Amino acid sequence: MAKFLCITLNPAIDFTVSLDSLRVGEVNRQQSAQSHAAGKGLNVAQVLRDLGHEITVSGFLGRDNAAVFQVHFAAMGFSDRFVYVDGETRTNVKIAEANGRMTDINGKGFAVSAADKAALLALAEELAAAADFVAVSGSLPQQFAPQDLQELLGRLKNTNPHIAVDTSGAALTAAVACNPYLIKPNTDELHESFGGAAGNAAEQAALLADTGAEITHAVVSMGEHGVNWLHDGLCLHASAAKVEVKSTVGAGDTLMAGMLHGLASGFTPEDTLRTAAALAANAVSQVGFRVPDAGRLNELKQSVTIQTESIPS
Repeated sequence: MAKFLCITLNPAIDFTVSLDSLRVGEVNRQQSAQSHAAGKGLNVAQVLRDLGHEITVSGFLGRDNAAVFQVHFAAMGFSDRFVYVDGETRTNVKIAEANGRMTDINGKGFAVSAADKAALLALAEELAAAADFVAVSGSLPQQFAPQDLQELLGRLKNTNPHIAVDTSGAALTAAVACNPYLIKPNTDELHESFGGAAGNAAEQAALLADTGAEITHAVVSMGEHGVNWLHDGLCLHASAAKVEVKSTVGAGDTLMAGMLHGLASGFTPEDTLRTAAALAANAVSQVGFRVPDAGRLNELKQSVTIQTESIPS
């Protein structure tokens, strides 16, 4: 299997509470609760590890509450190459209701220093050179600007051509300017970062073309409307598998992991997208996003329809 470097610049401890329904301003009683080490890059890493790949994780972690992450890394068999910084890694509270609605209360997190940034940049080329693919996911911590992200991506690209990025806002705009191998925005993120409509393949392709960027794979998640994969003048569209939605946490990260898994494993384009969409569907059907067994995965794959169309030039 492949070697992956998964970078999370702003990780979190996710505390997820499941309720029948949230009654604002009243006492609510949980049905269940779970806490785990998270952050988009770590979510991607977990899915890729479940799929059998070798994982190195990096980014920034707060020293004051690092133990929960270290336990997770040991349990998952990750190689830990994080830069440890002063303070605590943020905690995100997620309230999952029975109807699938999710309410997020995201923590602010630590601020990184110039020395912290220098330490990560010094590691970047070494870590990327040892990997087959690099995934950079999530938001930016305090004092880490979009220009810092561009410098990091440049360092990574010096030794690895397969840089995948999943972020939003100004960070996505900055990342696209670096011509990454793969991006995975959703329609709202495309609109926010670049303006204009992004509801279909033609609009999505036009927005990206206007940036002048050269991106090999653009994977656009569209929720219940499925996924578009723009590549080499074509759009492969995957329908959304019909499942009962319990939580959307980690679904996009699972989709990205599934795409990278297919690309790294030499799957056909259709099977790459079908597998990724099935994994994402499984993720929304549960609280948590571990990979299903082979039988459940095949069942979900059979419910995903793939259509291919040319993208207007």
